[in-house]
Amino acid sequence: MNENRHRIRVEQKKRRRKKVFYWVTIPLLVIVLGASAYMAYLYSVAKDSAEKSYDTDFQRDTSMREVEVDPKEDNVSVLFIGVDGSESRDYGDTTRSDALMLATFNKSEDTVKLVSIPRDSYVYIDEVGYYTRINHAHAYGGPSLTMQTVEELLEIPIDYYVRLDFYAFIDVVDALGGIEVEVPYEIWEKDAEDNNGAIHLQPGLQELSGEEALALARTRKLDNDMERGKRQQEILKAILKKSISVGAITKYPEIMKDISDNTKTNLRFDEMKSLISYGMDGSIDIETLQLAGSDSTINGAYYYQLDEAKLAELKATLQNHLEVNETSVAKNNGEDKEGTTP
Repeated sequence: MNENRHRIRVEQKKRRRKKVFYWVTIPLLVIVLGASAYMAYLYSVAKDSAEKSYDTDFQRDTSMREVEVDPKEDNVSVLFIGVDGSESRDYGDTTRSDALMLATFNKSEDTVKLVSIPRDSYVYIDEVGYYTRINHAHAYGGPSLTMQTVEELLEIPIDYYVRLDFYAFIDVVDALGGIEVEVPYEIWEKDAEDNNGAIHLQPGLQELSGEEALALARTRKLDNDMERGKRQQEILKAILKKSISVGAITKYPEIMKDISDNTKTNLRFDEMKSLISYGMDGSIDIETLQLAGSDSTINGAYYYQLDEAKLAELKATLQNHLEVNETSVAKNNGEDKEGTTP
């Protein structure tokens, strides 16, 4: 009799263990398999988006790289070109760049340096043979000439470009549910379609929509290009921070579609994946840098005159970060660039 009760208890325990196994293991399997399927879906969407935004017609020769770089192994640079593709302006391919930001990536240090380049910087554009605003380079020769101009200005190789339309900027911020940024002062600014006073922001730390973030990135009515560049860097860091947060993963398909619809780049999908590794630990070590200078008027027109001493320091910093030196890049220090301002 005792043996029968013991056998019954043992069988009951086994049944309970089976129930626990099924109730715990099956949901875990569903979660794991679901996550795997979703990651496979994300991978497919990312690959399709990258292929859609890839610039198949892009061609450019540079003497600053003897061999083609590989972001999986090499230090590289990426030039971000913000353009105003609004329907109200409709400049097409001849639009000037409204924002320029250069990122250099050091593989061994796992660090990024982000340089804001004021749009009115007074620089020499070799293609046209004279000094003018750096944002004219895109109107004269698109991403290729913009890369060449920045390359000659900073004396470092510019490996890749990403041209981002303002619509993509707005859509990405909105897809993330907004970003938290400090607004320095009260702002009345145009929206993406140039409607005057459509965006009104009060000073302080706050969450901004895509249109509001764009207005903050563009405004310079109460300060200058230097401060504008700093704001753009903070906005970009806020987007990156939100993008790598746990809650953002479900929004990746929408974000990638928004980007591919309004972006052109010479980065291939595998190269993009290599750069993503810089933020895989959930944080990105980004140092923000500025092109120092001062306001200047030349022939009655406004320009941002770069400080030559500070420019030399920045060149050295970026060359060290990319681990290139004077003998490994083509330099034109011995040539005086002559020309006139149009």
